[in-house]
Amino acid sequence: LYRRFAALAHGIALAHVGPDEADDVVQDVFLRVSEGRARLRDPDAWPGWIASTARHAALDRLRARARGPRSEGRPAGEPAAAEPVRGDDDLRRRVLALIATLPEAYREALVLRLVEGLDGPSIAALTGHTPGSVRVHLHRGLELLRPLLTKEGWQ
Repeated sequence: LYRRFAALAHGIALAHVGPDEADDVVQDVFLRVSEGRARLRDPDAWPGWIASTARHAALDRLRARARGPRSEGRPAGEPAAAEPVRGDDDLRRRVLALIATLPEAYREALVLRLVEGLDGPSIAALTGHTPGSVRVHLHRGLELLRPLLTKEGWQ
């Protein structure tokens, strides 16, 4: 299950909590999946269930972040100080930060496509959306992202 759905869970986590916490959310997702796998009998329901579990785990992480101080001693809701990064890592973080400003439906579709490398039909199959709605989300998300990238100096 992990090999088959890790990219889905990671993409959804990235779209909601960002790169600093995405791996922790994915780990939480698959712990939840392993605990609840006996309840799910229909194999066709796995993608939707894992996507939903990933969204809930990411939202739980955001709620916990907002409730109180973290173990690192940061105030609630304050992201970790960005480490100085160079080159491709810097570009990835900056693009993810711009994607994070977009509406949720577009964020998830763009991260699954641009970061996780899934194609439109795969995103549709894994998220339960129709291929047409995925295509629309990707198109509209890219239309919103382009001016942000241009404003940042990327063409």
